[in-house]
Amino acid sequence: MENVYDILSERGYLDQCTYEDELREMLGKEPVTFYVGFDATADSLTLGHFIQIRVMQHMQRAGHIPIALLGGGTTTIGDPSGKSDMRTLMDRDTINYNANRFKEQISQFLDFSEGKGIIENNADWLLKLNFLEFVREIGVHFSVNRMLQFDCYKNRMEQGLTFFEFSYMLMQSYDFLYLYRKHHCKLEVGGSDQWSNILGGYELVRKLENDKVYAMTFKLLTTAAGIKMGKTMAGAIWLDPEKTTPYEMFQYLRNCDDRDVIKFMKLLTMLPLDKIAEYEKLEGAEINKAKEVLAYEVVKDVHGEEAAKAALDASLSLFGGEKDSEDIPATEMPAEKFAEPVGILNLMTELGLIKTNSEGRRLITQGGVSLDDEKISDPKLELTKDDFKNGEIIIRKGKKVYHKVILK
Repeated sequence: MENVYDILSERGYLDQCTYEDELREMLGKEPVTFYVGFDATADSLTLGHFIQIRVMQHMQRAGHIPIALLGGGTTTIGDPSGKSDMRTLMDRDTINYNANRFKEQISQFLDFSEGKGIIENNADWLLKLNFLEFVREIGVHFSVNRMLQFDCYKNRMEQGLTFFEFSYMLMQSYDFLYLYRKHHCKLEVGGSDQWSNILGGYELVRKLENDKVYAMTFKLLTTAAGIKMGKTMAGAIWLDPEKTTPYEMFQYLRNCDDRDVIKFMKLLTMLPLDKIAEYEKLEGAEINKAKEVLAYEVVKDVHGEEAAKAALDASLSLFGGEKDSEDIPATEMPAEKFAEPVGILNLMTELGLIKTNSEGRRLITQGGVSLDDEKISDPKLELTKDDFKNGEIIIRKGKKVYHKVILK
């Protein structure tokens, strides 16, 4: 069987690791228990988290044992990495709810049966820590001078950094130590923005346990346009179908930049590399076929084959001019709302299709907005109930963004 380190490298996941040759050798000869942390900052995972899940899937397929660590404890502090201000503090009930939602979602993709995988929640040990004992056993091994050299802290010095946030690295590092002692976990894996935090745990285990453990990060992925993958102007692409419909996820991937499609295929799908290489040969309009495959594969794996087929059919029918699909984004509104005329700009803002009236005016005057496939040119256009055929109307923004309004 091919070494999973090589698989991760060939597919473009890897960013940094400690003792690369040793780590590669270990991953090639014995089952390794490793962990990935998920701070419970929302009630759903995003497409960005899906990269971490794919890494875990590849490693589990190769015989390694994943620990999905829910951050029920660390979320009470909040990771300062990449933040210019302190994160908004969350209450325990919200954190617990989010952690349970993460557990449900992660369990869709990984096998947590006996001996195959493990789910832990660091609230189970972090919330029980005695402060004086903790700083005596753990804090003594961390140099403040060195910690301040890390970007996650250095970039916050001008705005102000609280001791509360400063302790995050110690908590995450203790997680690695705890999991090493309980499960003989030898490897922590995370995004490249976690490198300093991961190094803290790696060094702590080596000091206290006098054993070799390892750290590995994968790249934080951006589109060719420099936007963090999984983000849109309207917000994140969620794995929860109630927050991002399968169709919306499909369209996000279907509409990716031509330069991104092969990269996304390698990272977000489990398609074999030789199959992806065939799609890499496509040029011009044929690249759209690769985009459809990308979108279909991801939606299928996240939401099931039925949802993927429905999203594909909806996409094809819309591009073919049909408007009867129930799978495109839709919003129900009371019919009374349109008893009096409603301005198109106000409606598009309410639906999240535009952020400002000036954006809407520009789109409309440039011919970028249609109602039921008829372009409109007047930004002052107003809609009433009479404009809804069979109680529905479809607004199209640009060539690829659709939204149905249904009167109730």
